[in-house]
Amino acid sequence: MSRKRITQRFPWLLPIRKRQRLFFFYMGMRLDGRRYAGQLSEALLPCPLFESGSPLYNRETGFDMIYQENKVFNLKLAAAALNHLLIRPGETFSFWRLVRRADRRTPYREGLTVVNGEVKPLPGGGLCQLSSLLFWLFLHSPLTLVERHGHRIKDFPDAPSPEGPAPIGVDATVSEGWLDLKVRNDTPDSFQLELLFTEDTLLGRLRADSPPRSSFQITSSEPVYYRQEGRLFQETDVFQSQFSLPSGEPLSARLLYRNRCEIGYPLPEGTPVSERPSIFARKESSL
Repeated sequence: MSRKRITQRFPWLLPIRKRQRLFFFYMGMRLDGRRYAGQLSEALLPCPLFESGSPLYNRETGFDMIYQENKVFNLKLAAAALNHLLIRPGETFSFWRLVRRADRRTPYREGLTVVNGEVKPLPGGGLCQLSSLLFWLFLHSPLTLVERHGHRIKDFPDAPSPEGPAPIGVDATVSEGWLDLKVRNDTPDSFQLELLFTEDTLLGRLRADSPPRSSFQITSSEPVYYRQEGRLFQETDVFQSQFSLPSGEPLSARLLYRNRCEIGYPLPEGTPVSERPSIFARKESSL
C-alpha cells in the first residue's frame, strides 16, 4: 500500500503547500531564461495550419450535469486569456503563465477535478479539456514540446467526438503550481491560437504567418491493459510523423512518449487484461 502524502494526512496544510508551490512555480519561470509568449493580437495571422474540436459536455461522468455547465463557464474564462495569442520565434508558450489570472474579475465555478486521487468538484475544474485541445493542436505543428503531463487516472471514458476517436494518450493535464503545458517556437515563423465556442463544441485553430511546409500525423499503438497491485492500468506509445507539402513525401517519424494511466471505469467485456508483479516484487527478485 502506498504511503499517504502529508497533505492527505493533514488536509489543513494544503493551502499552505499550494502557496509555497505557486511561489516557486512562477519564480522558476522568471529565472529560467525563457522568453514567454504573452501578446494577444486582434488581427489574425493569414494561414490556418490545423484545427480541431472538443465536445463541451461529457454525459458519461456519473456526476450531476451542473458540473459540466460549470466546466463550460470555466473554459470560456480561461480561453479568453489565450484567444489570439501570438507565439513568435524564440518564444515559449506556458498555459499557466497566461491563464493564472483569468478569473480575477469573474470567479471560476465548481467543476470536476482530481485531488489526491479522488474526483471532486472544485473552483476551476475542467480546464484540462482546454489544455488537452491545445496539446492536440501543438502536436500538428513544428512547435517543440517542452512540458506535458498525462492524466495519472481516468475515472470515466472520453466523450464521443464529432471528428471520431482521437489516438489514445494525447491528453494534457494541468495543475497550477505543479503541472504545466509548454511548447517552444524554434522556427522562423510566428503562430497564433484561435479559440471559438459553439453551442456544444470548443473549437481550436492554430494559425501561422506563412503557409505550412509540412503536415503532421499523430498515431498511438494498440493500448495494453494490465493489473498491478490490484489497480488497472493502460499503456500506449504515441508517435508523430511528418510529411512534406505538397508532395506528401515522408520526412520523419518518431516516438514522442509512452503514456501510462490508471483506469477507474469498467472496460468493455472481453478486453484483454494481463497481470504484472508489483514494482516492489521486481526489486526484491533482482537482489
